[in-house]
Amino acid sequence: MKKILVTALLLSTLISCKKESEEKATDSSSKIAAVTPELAENAVIYEANIRQYSPEGTFNEFTKDIPKLKKLGVKIIWLMPIHEVGMKNRKAKGDVSIETITNPKEKEKYFGSHYSVKDYRSITPNYGTKEDFAKLIQTAHDNGIYVILDWVANHTAWDHAWITQHNDYYTRDKNGKMIAPFDWTDVAELDFTNPNLRKAMIADMKYWLTEFDVDGFRCDVAMEVPLDFWEDASIQLNKVKPVFMLMEAEQPNLMKKAFDMQYGWEVHHVFNGIAKGEKTVSDFDKYIKKVDSLYEKNDIHMNFTSNHDENSWNGTEYERMGDAVETFAALSYTIPGMPLIYNGQEYDLKKRLRFFEKDTIPHTTEKMMPIYEKLGKLKTENAALHGGKNKASYQRLTTSDNAKILAFERAKDGKKVIYVSNLTKSPQTFTTTIEGNFTDYMSGAKINFTKDQKTTFKPWEYKILVAE
Repeated sequence: MKKILVTALLLSTLISCKKESEEKATDSSSKIAAVTPELAENAVIYEANIRQYSPEGTFNEFTKDIPKLKKLGVKIIWLMPIHEVGMKNRKAKGDVSIETITNPKEKEKYFGSHYSVKDYRSITPNYGTKEDFAKLIQTAHDNGIYVILDWVANHTAWDHAWITQHNDYYTRDKNGKMIAPFDWTDVAELDFTNPNLRKAMIADMKYWLTEFDVDGFRCDVAMEVPLDFWEDASIQLNKVKPVFMLMEAEQPNLMKKAFDMQYGWEVHHVFNGIAKGEKTVSDFDKYIKKVDSLYEKNDIHMNFTSNHDENSWNGTEYERMGDAVETFAALSYTIPGMPLIYNGQEYDLKKRLRFFEKDTIPHTTEKMMPIYEKLGKLKTENAALHGGKNKASYQRLTTSDNAKILAFERAKDGKKVIYVSNLTKSPQTFTTTIEGNFTDYMSGAKINFTKDQKTTFKPWEYKILVAE
């Protein structure tokens, strides 16, 4: 009997050890590595609007597509605000408040601005549960993708609990009345001279790190919030876990200690201007020289042809860039920095998504999906396109018409990639200083260039040449 008990105890111990070992292995395999500076070198970032991503507008529907994003080379998902939207003064259309609408069914149409946050620790009920959100994060991590949350620090909804419980957190006019920033009537501006507000804000940010293991934040209108707050927040958050910080601003001083990456607003407007015939390649060259003079070598720009603001308020990239959409998409991947895909661009989104109402992006694969897949593969695998803190070199290559033809070389670790394009709506014949044997990356064709040979490109034609 004693022998039987000992044997049983031994088997039980072995089974328990095996189970514990398996659980540890499972935990280990599903745990993504900590954020490091190297993350930005070859990453693609994807902006997701959960409300508009699918007909259902839920976390679960988005989560199903995360493996597709991995195929696009996506390493960071930026989720537009997932928090519950305030009801008081909620915007319906333009400056129209939902409170002026008397028809209950009409009111139901308007979900308001994502950026009018009622509770920083809440989740919009229509998106799903906190368990659903946790599943989204875990699925992203399982696919080697980090997730950052959109954070709206400058203001809250008018029915945020702080309005009544901590009304000293808010900015006031000379008459002592709370105010809205700019003409954003659905939100109240926060007062960052109050140290208690700062503590509360950082505590709410930490909540998403500790409870859901998110990997950082995209910070809305970051330039409207004091720099020293962001610097302190970055220090405090990184004590919890290493985080990636993106700011909706383009200011060198914010990059020193607070943020890892900034918006490439200026180059985006140069893209639009060239596409419309209002600017030339010379304006792009001026931009590159300006970045070299104003920014540190390890500062990172997020390059984009669209985002939620541009799409809804200024038009789709097809409205702004016409036949040059692919050309500028390729350019955003090959210049120094990190390229952004706004959800729907991979599905050739040709409509402006409604900002305050439910809308849906198409999910029909047409031209751009395979293009983004190829660009993503090159970005993630070729060191010559590194764009982070240790970015690949950038050298402008001379052409016979530098105002119309853009040619440059990126190089690092023995790898070399050349981008050359006709950035006009007319055919151009030109010569360049490009020499050697290359693979035309997008077509796979072999190409030989000799110095000063004449080449003709169609309107908006481009080539990405990979040195053999």
